[in-house]
Amino acid sequence: MAKTIYLANPYGFSEQQRSLLLPPIVAALEELGLEVWEPFARGNETDFSKEGWAYEVGQKNYSDVVESDAIFAIVNGVPPDEGVMIELGVAIALKKPTFLFRDDFRRASESALYPLNLMLFTGLPEEGWQDYYYKSVNEITAPDKSLARWASQPSQ
Repeated sequence: MAKTIYLANPYGFSEQQRSLLLPPIVAALEELGLEVWEPFARGNETDFSKEGWAYEVGQKNYSDVVESDAIFAIVNGVPPDEGVMIELGVAIALKKPTFLFRDDFRRASESALYPLNLMLFTGLPEEGWQDYYYKSVNEITAPDKSLARWASQPSQ
């Protein structure tokens, strides 16, 4: 059975981002043999005309984060998307393997070492955190980075 990875991202809100930015990221994760849980794709059965749809979507996303094996969070923007930050916080609190993706060159931190809010790095090791941080789509499948190593390990 393939490991599952929750792809926390804000790209589903835009048709252009959903069609242009998500596919290469999903493909790279799948190339590692992972089953990708992308929240916008998994929320397709939600009836947005029904009252309470927003609560239903939030609960489904929360449940998916809890049930997934790891999280891959797209943390572009200054600041990054609020929903992605909450999903990432849940995953960190549950001590899930955490991988960050940021191909946005803008700094979002006061720290000279960390490019984002320091709390986003609490799910990564202190030494070698860069191994869990991805700056390009091509880097996602790099065999010398943590995601490829984690994906190739047997499930526990």
